[in-house]
Amino acid sequence: MGFVLMGWRARLACWMDQPRLQHLLLLLILANAAILGLESYPSIESRWGRWLGMADQVLLCIFAAEIAARIVGHGRNFFRDPWSVFDFTVIVIAFIPASGPFAVLRALRVLRVMRIISLVPSMRRVAAGLLAAIPGLGSVVGMITVILYVFAVMATKLFGAQFPDWFGTLGESAYTLFQIMTLESWSMGIVRPVMEVFPHAWVFFVLYILVSTFTMLNLFIAVVVNAMQNGQHDGNGSEPIQSAGEDGLKGEVAALRAEVRELGTVIRNLNLLQSGQPKA
Repeated sequence: MGFVLMGWRARLACWMDQPRLQHLLLLLILANAAILGLESYPSIESRWGRWLGMADQVLLCIFAAEIAARIVGHGRNFFRDPWSVFDFTVIVIAFIPASGPFAVLRALRVLRVMRIISLVPSMRRVAAGLLAAIPGLGSVVGMITVILYVFAVMATKLFGAQFPDWFGTLGESAYTLFQIMTLESWSMGIVRPVMEVFPHAWVFFVLYILVSTFTMLNLFIAVVVNAMQNGQHDGNGSEPIQSAGEDGLKGEVAALRAEVRELGTVIRNLNLLQSGQPKA
């Protein structure tokens, strides 16, 4: 009975991993994304809100049934795959009542759209590359933080008295320098007004931009690209985690091999009994 159940679950897992079904789920997720987007328009919501809500609930039930089938087919292996856990979490959040203190969770329904990442292999590789880059990014972020802190202290002492709105406190200086690091209105909006009072202030800001923007931010991007390239070379574009359907098939084959060995032992003992020799 257990062997039959194992084979049925393995077949269910293989069926759930079929490309055609994955493509259908991708289309349903895109349709759900379109529905959530239409609900953000007040005119459409007032006219078609009821029908959009019904369609959203139908799609949610389909996604829940799909997750339940994958759990049954894959068993414990389902929760060993981080992407499967992500899909499960997104669907569970959608069933939490979005009322009272949980009203903010209604906005989290849009997370269902992110299931596209788990269904498209190329997107999964990009996400895996970003996760692999986190240790290296931590070091880069630490260096940027130190540089930002040092320059913020200097800017507060140099320009705080004349420009309290931008450099009056350490926090305000750090925020202003962060804006300059992104090159958002840094020249006409901040640096030139400061240079009207401090003509040589350009030396400070140009040096800061060279260190923070042209060096550290580019290093930030380089770490991400390097991690993604290493992930592609190591895995040759393949998924690092085996599908649970393959695990089920391997278990079924192992059970068949064990039964074959037991049958071989029984036949060998019968032959020995017929020949008058003791059992092996």
